[in-house]
Amino acid sequence: MSTQTQISATTVREITDWLYMEAGLLDAGRYREWLDLVAEDLSYIAPLRVTREREAVTDVVEGMTHMDDDADSMEMRVLRLETEYAWAEDPPSRSRHFVTNVQVAPGDSEDEFEVTSNLLLYRTRGDVATYDVLSGERKDVLRRAGDGFRLAKRVVLLDQTTVMTHNLALIM
Repeated sequence: MSTQTQISATTVREITDWLYMEAGLLDAGRYREWLDLVAEDLSYIAPLRVTREREAVTDVVEGMTHMDDDADSMEMRVLRLETEYAWAEDPPSRSRHFVTNVQVAPGDSEDEFEVTSNLLLYRTRGDVATYDVLSGERKDVLRRAGDGFRLAKRVVLLDQTTVMTHNLALIM
């Protein structure tokens, strides 16, 4: 993150509130409304991670992802969830997004902000006693648009190298 300019406490609060509102929409399954928060040039990536030695430059596998979407493919995900063919989410999962440790820095342009946060995602499906817990770090670029923000970029770095969840149909 860039640190050349101080971000006001008001802006940090607005961004934190935006992240909480986004989490609420996702937990309520209001994906169509969530799409309204997405920039037209969205890049949404959850790269595959591996365990490497301490000296390794990165633990991200180049070119391999759990998710690699843009605004159009996210629209297609939502359209599919609205049909009878979304078997992976029928019945719908119950989820809870816990967003913490929000840090905000200036972005590449005056109207953009680099936002890092921690995510804990809890999901249960149907009436079974099992559940999924995913944790990780999100690196977002939020762009000021009108009276709010739009998600321009999200990189989700899951802490797990092997994701045991039934599917990743959820938006993280």
